[in-house]
Amino acid sequence: MSDHTLPYTAAAVGSTSNTPKQQGRIAAIADAWLPRIVLSPTIILSLVFVYGFIGVTAWLSLTNSRMLPNYEISGFNQYVTLFGLDRWWVAAANLGIFGGLFILFCLAIGLIMAIFLDQRIRAEGALRAIYLYPMALSFIVTGAAWKWILNPGLGLEKMMHDWGFANFHFDWLVNSDFSIYTVVIAGVWQSSGFVMALFLAGLRGIDDSIIKAAMVDGASLPTIYRRIVIPALRPVFFSVLLVLAHIAIKSFDLVMALTAGGPGTSSDLPAIFMYQFSFSRGQLGLGAASAMMMLATVLAVLVPMMYLETKGARNGR
Repeated sequence: MSDHTLPYTAAAVGSTSNTPKQQGRIAAIADAWLPRIVLSPTIILSLVFVYGFIGVTAWLSLTNSRMLPNYEISGFNQYVTLFGLDRWWVAAANLGIFGGLFILFCLAIGLIMAIFLDQRIRAEGALRAIYLYPMALSFIVTGAAWKWILNPGLGLEKMMHDWGFANFHFDWLVNSDFSIYTVVIAGVWQSSGFVMALFLAGLRGIDDSIIKAAMVDGASLPTIYRRIVIPALRPVFFSVLLVLAHIAIKSFDLVMALTAGGPGTSSDLPAIFMYQFSFSRGQLGLGAASAMMMLATVLAVLVPMMYLETKGARNGR
């Protein structure tokens, strides 16, 4: 090998020895920035189309906007008007009735069905599919179906009359005192299967050795579920409550398909109130104020639940 080739050989060896270091540095930079680059579009879109529009809605609620937005601040006039409307308080009371009963019955029915399926019964897959089927339907379809079922002239009442039970009456759909409970029935029918699936996943994640040890100690099956299994489902309860509360507060399509808020305004909910006042009555500022009150309701449910959950996690529960 001639002398003049030595510098080139040394340079080649030096560049080869630096290659792993450079690759490691590039890999470290990629590991640090690639997740940020991938997530940045989602974060930006969320900031604009979620939190940005929340900010716009809050601003409009402080204005006298009617058919079109008016960005001149006028104070809390819309909130004063909102709290002075009887219809708003009817909608708020209906939300309390619907939300409370909807969450309670979904929790109870979903937990019972999950415990039933957790016994490793035959045809578990078929039963699980049957229980989950209503969740595959939209709330519009559910509302329309239950409107036919509960219609006194078409559904359950007419069927019972045709079978000879002439004294049977079930007119909740057209009764202003009970119409909100028909929404509860339809909502529970659709969502309890979803709750069952969440509870069943939680039950299957519990260590069997704990249950077997309790059985060896002589504990009965109801005692095992009451003292061991159900307390172990605390994170699942948190998730279920959060999802059900979210569904209840934003309920719109189910009510519109089932009762349309009637008879009169007897089954009105805040989401229907907000839509009608914003887009049908040309009172955009008032609708924005009602939307902010819905957001406040979500936060009033979410913040205490998150506090209790994080407090329980810190205490090791």
